[in-house]
Amino acid sequence: MLLLCRSKTKLLVATLTLLSFVTLVFLLAGDAEYGQSPKPIGPHFLPRSSSHQELEVHLREAVEENRRLRLQLAELWNEDARDERETPKDNGTRCEQRSLTEKCELIHVAIVCAGHNSSRDVVTLVKSILFHRRNPLHLHLIADAVALNVLGNLFKTWMVPSLKISFYNASALKPEVSWIPNKHYSGIYGLMKLTLTKALPSDLSKVIVLDTDITFATDIAELWAIFRKFTGDQVLGLVENQSDWYLGNLWKNHKPWPALGRGFNTGVILLLLDRLRLIGWEEMWRLTAERELMNMLSTSLADQDIFNAVIKSSPTLVYQLPCYWNVQLSDHTRSEQCYSELADLKVIHWNSPHKLRVKNKHVELFRTLYLTFLEYDGSLLRRELIGCPTDAVQQDEAALAQLNEEDPCYDFRRESVASHRVHLSFLPHQTTPADAYDVTLVAQLSMDRLQMLELICRHWEGPMSLALYLSDAEAQQFLRYAQASEVLQSRTNIGYHVVYKEGQLYPVNLLRNVALKNAQTPYVFLSDIDFLPMYGLYEYLRKSIAEQDTGNAQKALIVPAFETLRYRLSFPKSKAELLSMLDMGALYTFRYHVWEKGHAPTNYAKWRTATTPYRVDWAPDFEPYVVVSRDCPQYDQRFLGFGWNKVSHIMELDAKEYELVVLPNAFIIHMPHAPSFDISKFRSSENYRLCVQTLKEEFHQDLSRRYGSAALKYLAAERSR
Repeated sequence: MLLLCRSKTKLLVATLTLLSFVTLVFLLAGDAEYGQSPKPIGPHFLPRSSSHQELEVHLREAVEENRRLRLQLAELWNEDARDERETPKDNGTRCEQRSLTEKCELIHVAIVCAGHNSSRDVVTLVKSILFHRRNPLHLHLIADAVALNVLGNLFKTWMVPSLKISFYNASALKPEVSWIPNKHYSGIYGLMKLTLTKALPSDLSKVIVLDTDITFATDIAELWAIFRKFTGDQVLGLVENQSDWYLGNLWKNHKPWPALGRGFNTGVILLLLDRLRLIGWEEMWRLTAERELMNMLSTSLADQDIFNAVIKSSPTLVYQLPCYWNVQLSDHTRSEQCYSELADLKVIHWNSPHKLRVKNKHVELFRTLYLTFLEYDGSLLRRELIGCPTDAVQQDEAALAQLNEEDPCYDFRRESVASHRVHLSFLPHQTTPADAYDVTLVAQLSMDRLQMLELICRHWEGPMSLALYLSDAEAQQFLRYAQASEVLQSRTNIGYHVVYKEGQLYPVNLLRNVALKNAQTPYVFLSDIDFLPMYGLYEYLRKSIAEQDTGNAQKALIVPAFETLRYRLSFPKSKAELLSMLDMGALYTFRYHVWEKGHAPTNYAKWRTATTPYRVDWAPDFEPYVVVSRDCPQYDQRFLGFGWNKVSHIMELDAKEYELVVLPNAFIIHMPHAPSFDISKFRSSENYRLCVQTLKEEFHQDLSRRYGSAALKYLAAERSR
């Protein structure tokens, strides 16, 4: 393709040279006619009898043709230079790029994914594809319930233009392959690529099939274009296996499934679905598997064994892809033969259960490439494909378009409507059937509060739903931290939901809503991450929920909050011990020194001697920590950073006539930490404080519209301040 562009240039140069030569002949011929002796230049191209006038005409024509060709040559040279500036040399010139795919041609990719770990791997794979792509994509994800929940929500909130997602129920495909014994670590899901002709839509003619442990180093359109090279009976595009597995010489008595030579690796497959259906692919692989299982008893490499057995019987089905389309990194491969420099790499396949710890002399180079996409900010991949039809205007784009950039609170308004990517259940999270009184601790945090997790786990044995505000790189730091912590690894009842960073303001109420919506129990304890619950609080709350009959009455059970200024605290084991520490000055009622009215309505004086729950009334700026039913109102997401985020929620609970009840034998203690960045901005920026006040006024107006006369007391309280 590159040669085609260069050949045009060569042709024009040759033509121009020839015309220049002819022009010179004309000139010399004219000189000879007027008595000047020409220099010997070889044979003449015009009869010697041509007149001087004829020579002039031919000369003018030759000069004009010469000029026109020079202009064409200059244009072509300029175009080549422009293409070289705009396009990396290893990807070829624009002529080559145009030949890869039709402009805006839709590329279909199928991936089988199941579980939490596989869902994280899919995200990294998709990032590498999106980074290089120039075409619209349609991802076909064969997913179990976990992956469907995780990836469905992630792609919905990611909102990448020109990216379509379709999900297919992996459970419905299990009967197709469950009869095949499989010793591979991928389990039953490792066999599901065999079923794609049946699982994918009948009108889908071709698809690229990828394992989840793949990293792209080039535009996937280059791989898609190889479908054009299929001829005859070819319906499968595969790279040769780069290990000696199918040669049977890895160890003594090693007996692999039958394969053609070294066999083929199925981490990257080009499937011509329409032709596969015509030749009866389903029956073909089933009969082959049944025949070989009589001798082999089980598969060792899942679908790869069966694909290779079919190809062994019908070699004409396969088109062998160049090995750089599946550089297989495992302890027994010869992948170094696929590349001599970085530009040769197309697809890296971490084809080993050891993954990044695989043995390869260039493993650090590959690891760096993988980590680049693992930690890459996925929000930067929300770019439109220029020149291709765009999707309908996204919801957040429509909201942003209505904002006034001259508004002093523009940053608040912009970030309150921004779309944050949300990765639910970032770590494995097992949910057990909850009883009628079960309660989940709900909280949010950022990287600077990560050290609180282990402490809270020692104080709260019940389920937790936590929203973590992290960058892509911080999410990987958290993953390593959690996997190295014995305390966190021992807990499977904690849901960690990552909300990726976007903008400059901390979206505190968005985070609370993510954690709230993903709690799995009937009740939630709405806390903050820098509070340690008293020992036994989980069981005490379950008992209190039952006693208060909260199922038949809307109640918000208040857990009184205290604080210490000491980083090392001998945590009180009872209410009596807490009161003693309160009297000695080791503890204080929460925010007693700076924001007393935030918790004053709890009535700490009454709590000291209370033995039964007691009711309190709402008051302005009241922001207690409460236990409520999971279907309570969500937090108002217009409030970001610091200021009025909890106050507004308690006000709405009161507007909905929740009864505020203080629990007499419950408490939480706030642990000291450095002020957050948003508190510092609130204290130092007058505009920040003015914007919080503006948002408060707008919230009051909205509350009045929703609850009518019942909300008038809030306006009256605000105006009387």
